[in-house]
Amino acid sequence: MNVEDTRPTRPRRWLVFVPLALFLALSGLFLAQLLSGRDISAIPSALIGQQAPPTDLPPLEGVNLPGVTNAAFEGQVTLVNVWASWCAPCRQEHPLLMQLTRDERVRIVGLNYKDKPENARRFLGELGNPYDAIGVDDVGRTAINWGVYGVPETFLVGRDGTILWKHVGPFTPRSFADDLMPQIEKALAG
Repeated sequence: MNVEDTRPTRPRRWLVFVPLALFLALSGLFLAQLLSGRDISAIPSALIGQQAPPTDLPPLEGVNLPGVTNAAFEGQVTLVNVWASWCAPCRQEHPLLMQLTRDERVRIVGLNYKDKPENARRFLGELGNPYDAIGVDDVGRTAINWGVYGVPETFLVGRDGTILWKHVGPFTPRSFADDLMPQIEKALAG
């Protein structure tokens, strides 16, 4: 004999609370991230602590400066700035690089990224030239080797050619004072 259960089915009321529980869990995760104090904009670099990648870039035509090779990183603390004339944030940080030229303890090297030489020269003519050497990376191969995500990016290279620190994005007066300058002092002391 086939007897069907004639009891009425009860709605599963607990299912109503599943979306709420998921929302609360995600909210807690996001809140923990916000309150952690970590800089979520920091992009780690696998090159920190490694020798600078092979670099052999020709000079920017019409500017009386050498190109960039690995020899440029030896014996002096060097700031390697990846920039382009078409990069608006590069224009924003440029006055800070000009300010750094007054510190003779640090050499500033520019990697001009996927730029037209005439535009790069115009950029430097308008804003000033903070660089001791400029290498032209017209196809972006060297930037890839350095692990560049976009411009501007800046690397601090120690006297022995080791990459010590990386900054992604434009410098602001605050990041310049609070991040870059302490890293330079640390590199000079080490």
